[in-house]
Order: sequence, then C-alpha cells, then structure tokens
Amino acid sequence: MTSVRLEHITKSFARTTAVDDISLDIAAGELFFLLGPSGCGKSTLLRMIAGLQEPTSGRILFNAKDVTALPTQARNAVMCFQSYALWPHMTVRENIRFGLDVKGVEKAEQLKRVDEAVRLVQMGDYAARKPNELSGGQQQRVALARALVVRPDCLLLDEPLSNLDAKLRLEMRGEIRRICRQAGLTAIYVTHDQKEALSIADRLAILNKGKIEQLGAPRDVYLRPKTRFAANFIGETNFIDGTVAESAGQRTVVNTPMGMVVSDVPPPTPVSVGAKVTLSIRPEVVRLGRASEEAANRFDGTVHDTIYLGEVAQHQVSVGNAGNGSSLATLKVYELNPKFLARDETTERAGVSFDPADVVVLTQ
Repeated sequence: MTSVRLEHITKSFARTTAVDDISLDIAAGELFFLLGPSGCGKSTLLRMIAGLQEPTSGRILFNAKDVTALPTQARNAVMCFQSYALWPHMTVRENIRFGLDVKGVEKAEQLKRVDEAVRLVQMGDYAARKPNELSGGQQQRVALARALVVRPDCLLLDEPLSNLDAKLRLEMRGEIRRICRQAGLTAIYVTHDQKEALSIADRLAILNKGKIEQLGAPRDVYLRPKTRFAANFIGETNFIDGTVAESAGQRTVVNTPMGMVVSDVPPPTPVSVGAKVTLSIRPEVVRLGRASEEAANRFDGTVHDTIYLGEVAQHQVSVGNAGNGSSLATLKVYELNPKFLARDETTERAGVSFDPADVVVLTQ
C-alpha cells in the first residue's frame, strides 16, 4: 500500500490559479474523495498526482519518496477517466492484458494476473466478449480491471460513474469500494456527486476555488460543516440568519426571524453576544407535529407547499411571527413515510421542532 502526501501544491495557468497551496495526507489503503463544483480544481489536482501535469510549486510524495518530477509510468499511478477508452476490436481479456503487454510482463505472469483481475471484477462470464457487447457498468468493470492488473501504487478515478444511469451508478458505488478493498489499493476519487462521496469514501475533501474548504470523514463533514459553502454543497440545508443572544460553553442561543433558536453544537470559531451568524438546519432533522412544551426549539408554522415522493415528502413551512414586524423564516422539511400532506392550493398549520444538537452555528 502507498501513502500520498501533498505539500503546498499550487497550479497556475496564466492569470488563473486552479489549485492554491494545498497540503494533504492520504493514508495507505484509504479511499479518498476530492469533491467540489466544476472548476474548483479537483481534476487538476488529480492529474498532478498522476503525473499528467506538473505543479507550479510544491511537492508530491508517495511513501515519503518525492515523485513530483517523475512521469506517470515511473510513479506507477494509474488513472481511470470518465471515458472507459476500451479497444473496440479486443475482447475483455485482451483489453485487460494490454497494459501488461506494454510493460513487457512475461506471458505466464500475464495470464495469471488477467485471471485474478477478471475474477476480482466478476467478469468471468463475459471475458470473451467485446466492449460493444457489454453494458455501461460492465465496461466500467473492465476499465477498472485494466487499471488493477498492472498493480498500481495508487489508483486515480476521475468521475468514473458519470456516464452511467442512476441505477448503475448506485450499483457500481459499492463495487468500486469492494474492489479497492480487496485489492488493497490507495484510491483517490474525483466527483461532484455528493451521494457517491458520502456512501463510499473513508475521508473526503471539499474543494472551493482551488482551496480545501473542509476535510474529514463523510459523517463529520455532513453533520458538522464548518462553513456555509460546505453545508450547502454536501446535502441540502436550511440557512437561517440571526444574532447571538447568549453564548455559554457549548450552548449558543440565536435570535432569528422564527424566534430564539438553541444550538448545542460548538461553533467552528468562538462567537460573542451580538455577533451575526448563520444557522444550518438539515431538512431531515425537522419534525412536523406537536412537540412537548419542554422542547428547546419548538415553533408554530404553516405548511404551504408539499411535494410527495412516496417514501418521503418535502414540505415548505413558514415559521415566525410576521405581526411583530419581522419577516418569516421558511424551512424545508423532509418527512420520511409521510403522514402530513398539505392539500393542493391550501395551507395548513403545523408545529415544527428540532433538537439543539442538530443546529450548526456558522460564522463564515
């Protein structure tokens, strides 16, 4: 297994800085995701790790060895692109064996490795077929096998599932994780798909304008975003602006359009009374219906729009008291196994509540 270390990596194109002073440690055997919107620098960073582009400044190390100036073949990093790039005139086995031919591996060893790769990606029944006889998911498996058969130190995946339909993407997520685990690979995976990252990453980094916005395990980044950008990019959330009314220990009380909201989540940076902050409240943590009188965050609201999706309903709920001159806050609420449905072109009163442990206070 190979660890990857980036030290102050910067990449500039003319007047544009695509990657801006990124330092990062990726553990051996880790499935690490680079996540962010188009143009954030994630693919450029991946190409520099692969040796397809040189950084303007900084160092790249594999197992503490400086590989910054080495070409791709010398650092043994293999890239899987969005396009599978399979040879149409070759069978599955021939496509997988191609890289071994180029490397001059002995024939007996080639056959052994190809058999192992075919078995790993579960393509034994299709080994004699050509790419045009395979589904998109099967072609993706062949592309992975072709990368794995050369036994890379690091597997680099650039949005490998983007050409698949939704059902196949879901199926292949688990397969990629299984394959990387069984092969004992360090894998770095670029995507803009939040669900891919949340479902299979060991850790992820959210990139924004060439910088790392937040780094951590998927659950930590989702539940405890440190910035408004991170909270908005990973999943959906409600942003409520307010002013700090009380701050003591882990508890923060914020005056908002819906009323006083209590948070038991320590802010990323300390806040003082009177400071302007933004609250992030995930739609799935908000409950509809009557809450106990002791509930810390309990408000009256009006449901004015509902989208029914079977297993879940998405409600838009206005919360607050416009009579006192303040504006209403609008909450998006996800209700699993929905029971509460607003009638078409009508509004219905409903209480909303959420736990202080689910309210994140953001200062930037």
